Order: sequence, then structure tokens, then C-alpha cells
Amino acid sequence: MGRRGTEANPPNRFESLHVEVEAGNEGTTPTRFFRDTSRTILAENDSPDLGFRFSLNPYRGCEHGCVYCYARPSHQYLGFSAGLDFERSIVVKENAPALLRARLTSAAWTPQVVALSGNTDCYQPVERQLGITRRCLEVFAEFRNPVAVVTKSALVVRDADLLGALARLGAAEVSMSITTLDADLAARMEPRAAHPRRRLEAIRELDAAGVPVRVLVAPVIAGLTDQEIPSILEAAAAAGACSASWVLLRLPKPVDSLFAEWLETHYPDRARRVLGRIRDTRAGRLSDAEFGRRQRGEGPYAAQIADLFAVASRRHGLDGPMPALDAAHFRRPTGDGRQLGLF
Repeated sequence: MGRRGTEANPPNRFESLHVEVEAGNEGTTPTRFFRDTSRTILAENDSPDLGFRFSLNPYRGCEHGCVYCYARPSHQYLGFSAGLDFERSIVVKENAPALLRARLTSAAWTPQVVALSGNTDCYQPVERQLGITRRCLEVFAEFRNPVAVVTKSALVVRDADLLGALARLGAAEVSMSITTLDADLAARMEPRAAHPRRRLEAIRELDAAGVPVRVLVAPVIAGLTDQEIPSILEAAAAAGACSASWVLLRLPKPVDSLFAEWLETHYPDRARRVLGRIRDTRAGRLSDAEFGRRQRGEGPYAAQIADLFAVASRRHGLDGPMPALDAAHFRRPTGDGRQLGLF
């Protein structure tokens, strides 16, 4: 667990003071955890690119350390760096289950799908000890409110009992993110995330528990992982995934510099080509935040990736939609304070 996604800690653009850690100490600095004092738990989304309105993130920052993570810049709003701080300074929402219960109990809540992990992974390593995500799932199960989990952690299998119970009501699904099947590349690029083989095993176990699973090939990195799309989809289909989707990499600042530095460190012979391919899909840039383009990119090379994904997903029976999640079974606690059982 010693490796980090990046050793860089670029200045926070919102802070006037920046402290440099002495060279050589970054990788040995332990992860620190901070208590979050937020009074609300559901974030509202208005992006037409996403299929949900509300999301819940039990943690801010992510110890998985994925060097390309689009959520890195959000850590700057907390006074941290988008670099090493994002991986080692984790903000924990201890009261997330209680806040979620209060929100679902409110008469103002309209039963609907909530995405669990809209920003950072809800199953990152500390979840094994804290169990905040599991306790949130217990609330979702109690209220029978539909939930869509996105993760790249095999720890999700721990909660197959709750997800399976909700899935039998048409109220749960999991999207398992697989970026590459190359174990060495994954270890360098996603150092504290689950091994690709374990993610496939998790798909198999969730499928056995009756939980619909989508394989999310994300992010597709032009010039580095795009050629793996067919093999990822083949492996995921064999494991029991029932649908597939993909998202093209984009590199907002300062993730662009972090990723470029990572390429030069780990794949110097391929760095220029990979960055060039990314620009080919982003009209000469490394990022594009425009709705409708940010997920898929544009240009001939982006179209080639889309065609490759379409052909491979059809070949492996993953081109259909996920079963629609259903809020029809939603229920609140009884008026006398007793809690209803799941069944």
C-alpha cells in the first residue's frame, strides 16, 4: 500500500500559501482522515450527461490514487492540493447515514435513484474499517429507495446481501469501472484500487447475488488503453456483466500536468504519443467540459473509439440498457416510530 498515484503536490489555486514537502518524504506520509461537518448529504446534479439527479459521496478525496481522476480538482475547494493531498488527506462523512435517513424521511423527498459515488469512490480502502457506505445502504434498503453504485473496488461484494435484496425489488445496480486488464499498468495508474482480476471476480459474485452489473470502461485513455476495449468487454461479459458503457479521458487543470508528469515517469517513450492522441479527441486540447462532448470527445479518433466500443459491446451482448431502477416500492417508517422490515 506504499505506492501513490502521484508524488506531486501542485499549489492550490485558491490558496495564497503553499507548503512544499521535502523530496523523498511524500510516499511515506501516512493517509490522514478529517471529519466532515456537512449538514446535508445529497449533492444535486443538473448535467444532461449523467443519468441521475442526486448523488451521495461518503468520502472526499480518494486513497485509490488514480492519477487521471477528474475529481482531483474538487479537493482544492477544501484547501488541499489536487495532487498527493487528494490521496492522503481524506475527508470522512461520519454522519452520512443519519443525514440520509433524515432526507428520505422528509415528506419533501420524492423517491428516485441516488448514485452512490458521484465523485469519489464509496468503497475506497478506509471503508473496510468505517463501514459508512454499508450503513448508507442499510438506510436505502430500509426505505427501499433505488441506488446505483459506481466503484472500482471489489469491497462492494461485502454488501451483496443488501444490494441483492434491493435488486429483487428492481432498486439496485452496480457499475464496475475497469480501465485496463494490464496488472502492471493498473498498479502504476490506479495504485490502491482493486486488481483488475478482482474486479472481474466482483462482477461474477454480484451477478450470482442477483445484482445487475454494468462494466464501465472508464476512462478510455486514447493511445494507452483504447485498444483494450474488446478484451475488457469480453472478460466482463464472461464474468456476468449485463451492459457496458464508456467515458473518454479528459484532463482538467491541474490533472493535465499530473498526468503528463506520470507519463514521463512511467512511460517516457509513449508520453508524446498518448498526449497527442488525447488532443486528437479534444480539438487540440487535453480537456473539454462542454456537456455533450466531455464524455465522448470529438473528431475522427474519438469516432474510431466509439465505433470500436459499439462493435465489441454488440459482439459480447453488452449493448443493451441496464434494467430500469424502480422507486415504486419506496416506503417510510410507520407513524408510531417502528421501522418496516425490508420484506
